[in-house]
Order: sequence, then C-alpha cells, then structure tokens
Amino acid sequence: MAVNSSVYDLPPLPAYTLTPRPPLLAPIPDNVVALILPIVAYWALSMVYHYIDVNDYFPQYRLHTPAEVLKRNHVTRWEVVRDVILQQVIQTIAGLAMSYFDPDEYIGKEEYDIAVWARRIRFVQRALPRLLALVGVDAMSLGKNLSHSGYAMLGGALAGGRYPGLTQSVVLENGVESIVPAFAGWELSVASFIYWYFIPTLQFVWGVGVVDTWQYFLHRAMHLNRWLYVTFHSRHHRLYVPYAFGALYNHPVEGFLLDTAGTGIAFLTAGMTNRQSMWFFTFSTIKTVDDHCGYAFPWDPLQHITSNNAAYHDIHHQSWGIKTNFSQPFFIFWDRLLNTQWKGDVKLRYERSRETAQRKLDDDAVQAAIKAEAPEAPATVCVGEPTDSNARSRLRKKTATLDGLKGAKHGVASSVL
Repeated sequence: MAVNSSVYDLPPLPAYTLTPRPPLLAPIPDNVVALILPIVAYWALSMVYHYIDVNDYFPQYRLHTPAEVLKRNHVTRWEVVRDVILQQVIQTIAGLAMSYFDPDEYIGKEEYDIAVWARRIRFVQRALPRLLALVGVDAMSLGKNLSHSGYAMLGGALAGGRYPGLTQSVVLENGVESIVPAFAGWELSVASFIYWYFIPTLQFVWGVGVVDTWQYFLHRAMHLNRWLYVTFHSRHHRLYVPYAFGALYNHPVEGFLLDTAGTGIAFLTAGMTNRQSMWFFTFSTIKTVDDHCGYAFPWDPLQHITSNNAAYHDIHHQSWGIKTNFSQPFFIFWDRLLNTQWKGDVKLRYERSRETAQRKLDDDAVQAAIKAEAPEAPATVCVGEPTDSNARSRLRKKTATLDGLKGAKHGVASSVL
C-alpha cells in the first residue's frame, strides 16, 4: 500500500551499481588503444597524401612543386621517417607510464549523474519567481494561468519548478512504499543533453585551448631563444617544403615537450575519459598531419574550420615567414592577439622559390647527363645554358620520377595562396 510522504521536496536520485567498463577492443585496455589510434591515423593519412604526391594528382592545389621538395629540403625522407618513429616510441612510452596512474573506469552511474543535472535544473527553476519579481512579474500567478491554459510544463517551471501532478512510487529504505515527486520529461531530456553532449564538448574545447596555448608559447620561445632554436627546433625547419609524414619530424626533446606533454596536460586538465582521449588524441594528430600536407584542397573541411591550415602553416616554414604564424594546430587567436600573424602578399615569394628550385634541378640534371654521355670529357657547362637541347628535353622527362615524385611543372592557382 502506498503512503504519501512529505520527506521528499525534490525527486530522489536513483540507486546505481558500478561495474568496470569493458574495453572497446578487448583485450587491449582503452588507455592503450588511445595511444595506438593516433599512430595508426598518422601513417594512414600520411600515406594517402604520399600517394597523391607520388602519382602527381591535383597539382593545381600543391603549395610547392616536386622540384622544391628535392632541392629546398635539407633532410632525406628516410631521416624524417626515422625521427618520427622515434618520437612516436617516446610518446607511447610516456603514455604507458602515465596510464599506470590512471584510475579504473566504471559504468552504471549514468542515470544517477543525469538525475543530478536534472536536480540542478530544478534548483534554477526555484530561483525564477524571485528573479521575475525583480521586474514586477508575479511568477506564481502567471504559472497557474499557463497551467490552466494547457501549458502545464511552462507554468510549473515559472512557478519555481513545481509540478503537483508529477509523482512516482518508490520503496524507501525501511521497505515502505511512498509517493514522491518526479522529474519532468523535459528536465531529464535537457539533463541528458548536458551529460552526454554539452559537458564532453566543453571538455574538448578546453583541451583544444590548452594545446593551442601550450604549443604557441613554447613554439614561439623556440624561435625567439637562439639556444632553443639551434639545439632543438631547427631540426623541424630543415623541411622548408613540408609534407604529411614530416608533421612530427622534430628533435626528440622538442617532440616530447611540444606534442606529448601538451596533449597530455590538455587531457588531464579537461578530465576526459579514455574514450574521449581516443577522439582527442586522434583528431589532434589528423589536424597536425593535414597542416603539413602541402596541399590547399578547397573540399578539405579541416582547412576551412579554422584559419590554421596547410597554407597558413606553410608560411611559417619559409625563411621569410619563420618569425610569424606560430599557432598550431587548431586556431590562430594567439597570433592575432599578439600580432605575430603574417601580413602581406606571398604569391611573388612562392613563385621565386619555385623558379629557383626548378632551375637548380634542371642544371643538376644537365650536368648528370653530360657526365653520363661523355664520362671522360670535362664537364664545363654554363649554368642554365645546356649545349644539347635534346639532352635537356630528355632530362626534363627524367625529373618526373626523381625521389618518387612525378611532374616537373606545377602551377598553383593564386586562390590557393
């Protein structure tokens, strides 16, 4: 038999039982999967861009020509791959060390947490009558009128979250069944949205802000301090012409401080779960690769969500833009606030770099052909003026396959820059 109880002024919170969260990919723990996914994403996306490079697809969207890749970069692709793998090994070891201190994650408390948010919504409603009274509105009378007009939920909210018709039957600890208040459907819906979507979004936004702030100031310091630049950061700038799998080509110390520590601090301060960290770490990695891909694709959403994209970051890799555009990998608000954003036209500068690189490549090819055709004769050829026009034509064809890249001529639309 149910009895009325005035003990509960608010809907009671549900009981719950905690159980360990099962791993997403058993038997691998979720915190280990969070370390694996970014590496998989890094190489998968990099190989897509590398395939585009090798087959010379979409040359109209390239920021640099293959000749620039060959003549302007001061590091081989093998050295880049080696250092990136080293950084990922260090990153994984650091992540495994930190995961040792991660608390176990449990499920089963979701309905309880949603009910907590529903109560908070009810508390906000309790303050409405007083707030409306400040502007001369009688919330109680207005709420009653709305309820009588068929707007019971709106009337109850304006009356301070009072819904006399919303009750539920519960069994108390002493075994007595009691009729107690219940949450309105809209309260539970809003609470569910807050719990499942709004809070995770805030955590993600906070993580993005922490990473951008951490990387901007540390990155800028490595350019303004000569010792830091020469000792650590100069290695990354051996790539004057960035490409996708060179995104994490760094000195191991810089890689740990800039990327591993930065994303780790963002994850910890945001209070993310391991499942959330999978999304956050992987998305951060994909964004970093995309920023170094060397292409300005108009259909790439990552290059339009923010102003920080491949074209923006590429300016920072040029000798004339190296002291600007420090922001990475998401937004550029720090560059704007601190006046370190590149301002001015870049089209002519890019054209000069392309022409210089192509001229060097042609000269090297002519010299190599002359030596191959007359190995015993001294090769004395004026730079830029080959004596054999047929040899020059043949060599232009040979440049198409140098270092696995095809095509010597690549026009870049002005809209790209």
